[in-house]
Amino acid sequence: MEVHISFLALGTHYGKVYLLDVQGNITQKFDVVQVFGLYSGEEFHETFDCPIKIIAVHPHFVRSSCKQFVTGGKKLLLFERSWMNRWKSAILHEGEGNIRSVKWRGHLIAWANNMGVKIFDIISKQRITNVPRDDISLRPDMYPCSLCWKDNVTLIIGWGTSVKVICSVKERHASEMRDLPSRYVEIVSQFETEFYISGLAPLCDQLVVLSYVKEISEKTEREYCARPRLDIIQPLSETCEEISSDALTVRGFQENECRDYHLEYSEGESLFYIVSPRDVVVAKERDQDDHIDWLLEKKKYEEALMAAEISQKNIKRHKILDIGLAYINHLVEKGDYDIAARKCQKILGKNAALWEYEVYKFKEIGQLKAISPYLPRGDPVLKPLIYEMILHEFLESDYEGFATLIREWPGDLYNNSVIVQAVRDHLKKDSQNKTLLKTLAELYTYDKNYGNALEIYLTLRHKDVFQLIHKHNLFSSIKDKIVLLMDFDSEVICLCPHNSIPELQHVVSMYLHKLFKRDHHKGQRYHEKQISLYAEYDRPNLLPFLRDSTHCPLEKALEICQQRNFVEETVYLLSRMGNSRSALKMIMEELHDVDKAIEFAKEQDDGELWEDLILYSIDKPPFITGLLNNIGTHVDPILLIHRIKEGMEIPNLRDSLVKILQDYNLQILLREGCKKILVADSLSLLKKMHRTQMKGVLVDEENICESCLSPILPSDAAKPFSVVVFHCRHMFHKECLPMPSMNSAAQFCNICSAKNRGPGSAILEMKK
Repeated sequence: MEVHISFLALGTHYGKVYLLDVQGNITQKFDVVQVFGLYSGEEFHETFDCPIKIIAVHPHFVRSSCKQFVTGGKKLLLFERSWMNRWKSAILHEGEGNIRSVKWRGHLIAWANNMGVKIFDIISKQRITNVPRDDISLRPDMYPCSLCWKDNVTLIIGWGTSVKVICSVKERHASEMRDLPSRYVEIVSQFETEFYISGLAPLCDQLVVLSYVKEISEKTEREYCARPRLDIIQPLSETCEEISSDALTVRGFQENECRDYHLEYSEGESLFYIVSPRDVVVAKERDQDDHIDWLLEKKKYEEALMAAEISQKNIKRHKILDIGLAYINHLVEKGDYDIAARKCQKILGKNAALWEYEVYKFKEIGQLKAISPYLPRGDPVLKPLIYEMILHEFLESDYEGFATLIREWPGDLYNNSVIVQAVRDHLKKDSQNKTLLKTLAELYTYDKNYGNALEIYLTLRHKDVFQLIHKHNLFSSIKDKIVLLMDFDSEVICLCPHNSIPELQHVVSMYLHKLFKRDHHKGQRYHEKQISLYAEYDRPNLLPFLRDSTHCPLEKALEICQQRNFVEETVYLLSRMGNSRSALKMIMEELHDVDKAIEFAKEQDDGELWEDLILYSIDKPPFITGLLNNIGTHVDPILLIHRIKEGMEIPNLRDSLVKILQDYNLQILLREGCKKILVADSLSLLKKMHRTQMKGVLVDEENICESCLSPILPSDAAKPFSVVVFHCRHMFHKECLPMPSMNSAAQFCNICSAKNRGPGSAILEMKK
């Protein structure tokens, strides 16, 4: 927490002047006390025969029931007005030297004399505590005690270099009363400081300390009086943490002593008064406006803006917008034009007038390009002249940047005809510039001049022509240009209606085929149409399409293929629809291809299909040869051989039988090889498990018995013990394990047995 300090001059007065208010404590020697009301006729006047060191009035002196005050000198006297409007005095304390400090809060009076600090309860008329002085080597008149009340029951004491924080006044329990006061004091915290204390004041949960500082000169090595300090500290249990520290330059500080400084505070206003013989310094708590002032002074604009945004409800002298504008100006002065332009979005917000003002500022310094990416494009919308001014700036020096802005900015931000004319003027100088031509086509599109836009796209052979045609339904304009369109790009979006002329239908087929190869799902709604188009224009790609598409209607595809007598496609569709027997029959009867029939049976892996294939082939020797050569790995060849009629001549029968035997031998070898590998792996794993189980197991004081949950090793190393460790790494005291059964002497881990993981056997027994 920061403190703002200002200085007030204190003039020299001849004679003695006595000022007294409900907060003030006058520490001058005088023998006349006068108490009077500023706004009433009340007055008290008393002459003493001894010097008076200190005076304190009741905190609520204005009330008729609280007309009390105390004076301190050799004695502590309490003056109070009786019911007959007479003042009477009573001695509260005497005999321990001069009383130099008195603080009154609520019903408690605290004072300090040469011996220590006392607290008096005005209600019970009892002194409830005595806090002795710590450092008796310091003269009490040179280093007086500083007192302050944090609240009605919390007193803070500073004396010399010692701070007692906090002497909390508490109520005593009735059972502890006897002859003791009803209240007692408890010292919560106490710590030492590196300086002498001239004054104390509370600040929330922290302390404001006026410090008297002595330092040693490096040149003369003599001790001298340094400037007093005003510190804010955070009390801890046995020490303190310094929050802030300010050295005060007061006149004559070189000659001042610790007793010459005093600290008073105005509790309601958070004002602190540092009094010295020649100056009065007023300190007040810094607010967020002060903090922002400091940041702006140090040119920390970003931090100032952040602080203002966080505390916008508390700041009074600053506005977030003003700080933001100052921040933008600062960035511009530094040459950070891009950062300044980016900050405009947040700072200027929806203020169109400020946006326009900043744009003109950027124009003056030649940095329109820097602010262009951040201009608002809606809510707010600036004047068209602003956008046109930036577009002209790019058009003069950066065609690509100009094209980017035309693509990104909505066409209604500026006067389109003005920009079109500007582009045409530039094309007169560079008629083949593709960037300008494409941008002009986009401008024509914004202006709904689709004919000119289409002509430019066709001239440039640009793909955007198809997007233009589709978006604005320009099919009638391209019927005579369809071949030209497909000539320079056959992979564009299909734009032609389904009932178009055959040439356009072929275009559709080409496009849909390219689209399907790129993404099987993108044109799924056209898959039914693609079946007809493939059948008409591109049959080689029909079967791959049927295999890869998951969206085409199978019934429709089967109907088309059967009408056109596409056997291979019909076979695939029948098998895909689950009618594998009909598909196999078509292969054998229509294609007469035994290899394809065998391949189809292998793909389906259905025993009934193999049975149908054997029945169909049994009277066809070439088919039998094909089956004998390929059936061995899927069906038992005996089933086929038993059905061959005696006397039937089968081509290459010997070679087929030899191949069957070779396939059988190969299978036997494979099985034996797999068996050897399995045995070798099992043996290797068994050896690895044996090596693992033969390793030692670390047992230390961190391990516990899984049964009794106590440490596995005794705390006394000399005590004998017995431990059982299983291969599963569970450990038990031997006495915690159940006795082995009569049938088996082996012991097993109870935990692993209970979890059905297989019992582990004991691998180690430790005894001592």
